[in-house]
Amino acid sequence: MRILGSIPVSARPARSVRREWTVCLALASTVLMAACGPSSSPPDTAQSATMPTTAAHAPAKLEPRDCPDLPELADAQCWTMEVRANRITGQGTVRLPVARIPAEIQPAEPDPIVLLTGGPGNDAILDPPIPNGVGRNRDLILMSARGTLSAEPALTCPEIDAFYAERVGLVFGSPSTGSKNADAAKACYDRLSDSADLAAFNTVEMSYDLAELRAALEIDRWNIYSHSYGTDLALVYMRQDPQAIRSVTLDGVTPPSVAALGWTWASAREAFDNMTAACEAQPQCEAAYPDLADKFVDMVNKLEAQPITTTVDVHGRNTTVVLDGGTLLNWFVPMATHFPAEFPAAIYELAEGKPERIAQVWATVWTDPAKAGKFGWGLALSVWCSEWVPFETREDELRMAAEAFPAFPDSVREQAPQLPFLREVCAVWRVPKGPDAIRDVTTSDIPTLVLSGSYDGQTGARWGHYVAADLSRSTEVTVPGVAHGIYTDPCAAQIAVSFYENPLEPDTGCVSAVQPPPYAVNPPPP
Repeated sequence: MRILGSIPVSARPARSVRREWTVCLALASTVLMAACGPSSSPPDTAQSATMPTTAAHAPAKLEPRDCPDLPELADAQCWTMEVRANRITGQGTVRLPVARIPAEIQPAEPDPIVLLTGGPGNDAILDPPIPNGVGRNRDLILMSARGTLSAEPALTCPEIDAFYAERVGLVFGSPSTGSKNADAAKACYDRLSDSADLAAFNTVEMSYDLAELRAALEIDRWNIYSHSYGTDLALVYMRQDPQAIRSVTLDGVTPPSVAALGWTWASAREAFDNMTAACEAQPQCEAAYPDLADKFVDMVNKLEAQPITTTVDVHGRNTTVVLDGGTLLNWFVPMATHFPAEFPAAIYELAEGKPERIAQVWATVWTDPAKAGKFGWGLALSVWCSEWVPFETREDELRMAAEAFPAFPDSVREQAPQLPFLREVCAVWRVPKGPDAIRDVTTSDIPTLVLSGSYDGQTGARWGHYVAADLSRSTEVTVPGVAHGIYTDPCAAQIAVSFYENPLEPDTGCVSAVQPPPYAVNPPPP
């Protein structure tokens, strides 16, 4: 079932479907052996060879611990769960914080909801994606993924954070910028790889962390709420532990079968088309900012040919910002989509030689000292460099860039939005290519709610449509005017609450009443 608001409907992207089978390691633990679901069809020899048997180990146990001092965890129980870092070799351990937030209404339903957050690299304990109301009558389960800030080891990279703060004053797509990016990643890799097996930080191991968590908590069945990269993890986990999953929500879909550099371009284009179309549909916006789409493309080309340098006051200090075509595109994808009201005005100000509004937001996000050392870059790069980049050619990436934005300069299309210079970074982040099976399409009859936002430039709504086609009992919803992280939207949260009450017939009625928010005309300067 597909529910959309007043937005254009993109066609489902073409893709080849691999033979589906369960990515199931032969775990020695009796509980986890039972958790491995049956395959839809047997693996071929090549795929089977990529998934060797794991070493034997005892089931995970929970050790009580104090909860972090956060409002969401005020009434929670907290533990630490220790599991093998590498289940294939049996070497190393990771310690994962776990929290159980009691339902508002007690006694709670027996099937709690486990929340899987994004990144990969965000910490679900410290920043959980909790839609309003979903914890009303079900406990919420949180676990910090391996490699995130509150896990041990924490694979944070202050070196990379420092580079991104420096990058606001550099030409975005310059080869020298790419070299600095790779140098920062190598410095982090060299430091972390001395004590951690970075190849063990991957989606398959994390999906087995979930299975071990369920066993340790003695939960027979649970529900899943997943966001962003968490949807990638959820789609893999759905193949491994299907009989233990009552229902799944996918919020901002990252399909493991296609996620890579070229994948980012379609999302950016879909959000761009929807946001510029919304301006055309609003008479005041159209009158004040005509031909917004053409103006944006024109500014990308002009800035790429002749970048602008300006200075803004950010975090209490003067910061030099360079705006070129790549910067403008990458400002749009996560920033303009999340704060859309000023998008048209910002582009027209830029065309008039006033870059401060865009420069202020760009620098504020990337130079925030409070965020330095918090994100699990080591986990992110280990996933991207083993499961995404090796499965796509450079030629395919550039072809998808040209299909999405044919009028952009070649130099802008050379760097994927959100993931610039990732090929160069992966060359120094030396982790092996993941198993071919990680790219399988997930086929399932588990009731699934697929939530997307029409302004999501990071995981576009078309990818929700893509995965829903192979989920036979799915409800697909696109909420107009919402960007990445749809769990913050009241209508999406309302749908999610009703879904967990009745996974086969959620109440999606609120979508028809949602309209994209009005654009601001001549907003005051920043």
